[in-house]
Amino acid sequence: MKALLLIDIQNDFVPGGALAVPAGDTVVPIANRLQPHFDLVVATQDWHPAGHHSFASAHAGREVFETIDLHGLPQVLWPDHCLQGTPGAELHPQLDQRRIEAIFRKGTDPDIDSYSGFNDNGHRKSTGLADYLRGKGIKQVYVAGLAGDYCVYFTAKDALELGFETTLITDAARPINAEGYAQAQADVQQRGGKLLGFHDLL
Repeated sequence: MKALLLIDIQNDFVPGGALAVPAGDTVVPIANRLQPHFDLVVATQDWHPAGHHSFASAHAGREVFETIDLHGLPQVLWPDHCLQGTPGAELHPQLDQRRIEAIFRKGTDPDIDSYSGFNDNGHRKSTGLADYLRGKGIKQVYVAGLAGDYCVYFTAKDALELGFETTLITDAARPINAEGYAQAQADVQQRGGKLLGFHDLL
C-alpha cells in the first residue's frame, strides 16, 4: 500500500502569496495527475496562529529570513503566512481535493515551527500522521509539494526515520532555494530514500 503526501500546497506558498515559492503553482497540475496512482492521498496544511514565534513580526528589530535561536532550536524568521482561517492558509483552489482522505494541520503551537508533516521541529509533538498511515496499512510514502527544501524535505526525512519506504518526487516539489533543494535530495538519498520524477510514476 502506498500513499501520496501532498505537502502545504497552499495559497500563501504560490506566486502572489505571503511566502511565495518560485513557480510553486506548477506543482498543482502534477499533484492532480499523480493522485489516481495511489492507494491513499493525504495533505498537510500549515496552520499558524497570529503572532507565531517563527514570524519575523513577532521579534522586534529582527528581519525576515534572519535565523535566531527559538527555545533551543535554530529558527528562520518568516513573513507572516498561513494564518488560521485566512485565504492564504487555504489549499490551492485548483488542487483536486476529491481523493484527499485527510488533512493534517501543523504549526499550530506558537512556540515552535513545524516543517515536517509528522512532527514539530523539535520532535516534541506528533501530528498523528504516522499512526494514521500505519492504520491504513501504508508501507510506502511518496512526498510532493511545497517547499522542496523545507517542509517536503523534513517530511521525507521523518518518514524515513519512522520506517516508511520513502520516495521524494523531485519535480513535483518546488524549492525556495535551488541549492538547498539539491542538498536536501542528496540527504534523502543518503538516508535510504529514493528520488523519482513524476513521469516515472505515471
